[in-house]
Amino acid sequence: MNAPTPYYVQAGPLATRFNALFGKLARFGISVAGTAELSVRGRTSGQMQRIPVNPHTYEGAQYLVSARGHSQWVRNMRAAGGGELRVGRTVRSFTVTEVTDPVQQGAVLRAYLEKWGWEVGRFFQGVTATSTDAELQATAGDHPVFRITMTR
Repeated sequence: MNAPTPYYVQAGPLATRFNALFGKLARFGISVAGTAELSVRGRTSGQMQRIPVNPHTYEGAQYLVSARGHSQWVRNMRAAGGGELRVGRTVRSFTVTEVTDPVQQGAVLRAYLEKWGWEVGRFFQGVTATSTDAELQATAGDHPVFRITMTR
């Protein structure tokens, strides 16, 4: 029996254009609602891949959440173990630890959806910041969460 395909919502042409725009804005020092440009080394190409992300602070720690699911940046992050966040000339290197406990993931997702739900809620299949703990924990496996630790 084959393993189920991990959840992933691919960006369409319009979303791709918006991502490129928000990435460029972050690169030039304009952070829209806290966005930053993530750079992570590609696991097969070895080249730095860039995408805009919404770093999220929860209980004093910073996290990256993949609203679209098990995307390329998630796979690259798992292989690379870290990357860089950029806003303008400020580049911060970091390492990651993937959060795998559904209870902790659910708590981070709730806080993430409280802040970013207006932008990413459509990727959570009806789960919102006001959903039950059980609902958030049930969707946690579809939305990888990484705790980031700044190295500089």
